[in-house]
Amino acid sequence: MINFKRETMKKLLYVFAIGGLFTFASCDSNTENRTEEGMEEVGDGADELGDDIEEGAEDVGDGIEEGAEEVKDEVQ
Repeated sequence: MINFKRETMKKLLYVFAIGGLFTFASCDSNTENRTEEGMEEVGDGADELGDDIEEGAEDVGDGIEEGAEEVKDEVQ
């Protein structure tokens, strides 16, 4: 009977140890979290930069159109 209890306790300890390892393995590390946050910031910055470039291109296009109209008016 004592041997049975001892074997049962060993099995329970193994189960808890393995469960703890799986739990520990599934935790996010600080480095992984910082990397993900950094990538999100880079992506957001790239989106903002793209928007700024697009607005600048539109402004340049508008300026070219206005200049072309002024030249057209001067010629006529």
